[in-house]
Amino acid sequence: MKNNKRKSFLIKTLLSFVVLVVVIIAFNNFILPWFVSSPEEIVPNLVGKTYENAVAELDSVNLQAIITDTIYNEKYDVGTVILQKPNPGQVVKNGRRVYLFISGGKQTVKVPNLKGKSIREAKFTLERIGLNMGEIQDLPSNNPKDMIYDQQYAEGTPLKKGDSVGVTLTIGILSSRVILPDFIGKSLSEVIEILADSSLRVGTVTYRVSNSLLPNTIIDQFPSQGNVVSVGSQVDLFVTKNSEKEE
Repeated sequence: MKNNKRKSFLIKTLLSFVVLVVVIIAFNNFILPWFVSSPEEIVPNLVGKTYENAVAELDSVNLQAIITDTIYNEKYDVGTVILQKPNPGQVVKNGRRVYLFISGGKQTVKVPNLKGKSIREAKFTLERIGLNMGEIQDLPSNNPKDMIYDQQYAEGTPLKKGDSVGVTLTIGILSSRVILPDFIGKSLSEVIEILADSSLRVGTVTYRVSNSLLPNTIIDQFPSQGNVVSVGSQVDLFVTKNSEKEE
């Protein structure tokens, strides 16, 4: 019984040795020579180049581009390479993958709602997410004094960190004169509300066809921004419409 076990053990050991010898021979004679003799390439410097140009340059030297990640980086334009692995100048085998990290530009944040806040509250709200307080315009209004009545960008608008958001601040009611704010880019319904609150009236509304702006968007006004008018004055508005609508 013991002889049979010993014989079986010796056979298994011999077979394992034979397999190991075959693997070593195959590696030395086939795999290693193929690996050593395969063509080599020098990895080009791709940092600062657009992804498309980087891919084309890698293709020209038989290397493969792989996007690893997109990273927000204000020093590089959106879509350009900011980091690569392997590094430039490294010698690699033909067909090797080169991993690219692409710039997403400045990080964007959404504009918060500033209406109804004081300047101090609004400034804190903006700075907390990386935005700055922009131009502050004064507007006579029936609303409480020193309250933000309007903002340059609507709530939810994506902006790059570091951008500024202008606001319109109510200064109470002037005796008989009103400084016109900028209505361009606002909706007709929004401007009607602002005019009414400032004791002004909507004058002539002229519609113009636009395929690039939403319908009922203000594209011009008369009198223009900054003019001082009397309470009760009319403001003419030029508004967009769809091409299929009639005048």
